[in-house]
Amino acid sequence: MVFFVLLALVLAIIAKGVRIIPQQTVAIVERLGKYRTTLHAGVNLIIPIVDSIRVRHDLRMKQVTVPSQSVITKDNVAIGVELATFYTVVEPQLATYAIASYVEGIHNIVASALRATIGKMELDEILSNRERIQAELRQALDNATENWGVRIDRVEVLQLEIPSDIQNSMEKQMRAEREKRANILQAEGEKQATVLRAEAQQAAVVLAAEAEKRRQILDAEAKQKAQELEALGKAEAIKLVAAAEKERIEAIREAGLDSQILAYKSFEALSQMADGKATTIFIPTEAVGTLGSVGMIGKIFDLNNNGK
Repeated sequence: MVFFVLLALVLAIIAKGVRIIPQQTVAIVERLGKYRTTLHAGVNLIIPIVDSIRVRHDLRMKQVTVPSQSVITKDNVAIGVELATFYTVVEPQLATYAIASYVEGIHNIVASALRATIGKMELDEILSNRERIQAELRQALDNATENWGVRIDRVEVLQLEIPSDIQNSMEKQMRAEREKRANILQAEGEKQATVLRAEAQQAAVVLAAEAEKRRQILDAEAKQKAQELEALGKAEAIKLVAAAEKERIEAIREAGLDSQILAYKSFEALSQMADGKATTIFIPTEAVGTLGSVGMIGKIFDLNNNGK
């Protein structure tokens, strides 16, 4: 019976000395009240009764929400700011022994850093520069918690509470600014439309002038082309007449007619021409040379008239 009691006691002591630590968790072990080691995830053995676990730390990122803090801006506006701080325990030993409660320490540091940061900024800057507030708060918390074994990952501004009278004034100012911007945009639009209309009219005038100029150039080119074609036609007609006359003369020469026969034929031709009703007679130069003088031509016409 004593044996079984001793065996059960030994088993209980051994079981008490086995510690299973979950993932992302560490345990601080003290031996007789003094820090001995840090247990990490998995199965760990300690000496029962002599060793004891002081505290366990969760190594995952955690969030602590700081209640709304009343702070005064640079332009003397009291606002309420609610923050959320995300942190991670990176050195469990320091987080255990460097500060009694790092969560309360984060709360206090956030409140102090928030007042210091907001006090340097005006309300308009606060509303438009949340990123600046968050960056400055994170820097201040990092400097303060560096010796606590805690790393500040992010600081988020959850809510800004503005007094109702200030909010009403801001809404009126915002409406006035919107109306001002609307009027400016309308004026700019009208100005742009006027400029575009003037440019369009100017372009139309230029295009009309260019079209008229082009029309005049085309008319002049057409007239010039017509005159050239008419001149070419006349020259071609003269060439054809000259070629025909040349062929006639060559034919007479080839027929072997002497100058007297030519003169007689010319005389007959002139008589026949004078017989007509025409008042103007064109005489070839060859006939004029054959007849010998203008007087002979006159006699021919006189004979012709007497005969009638």
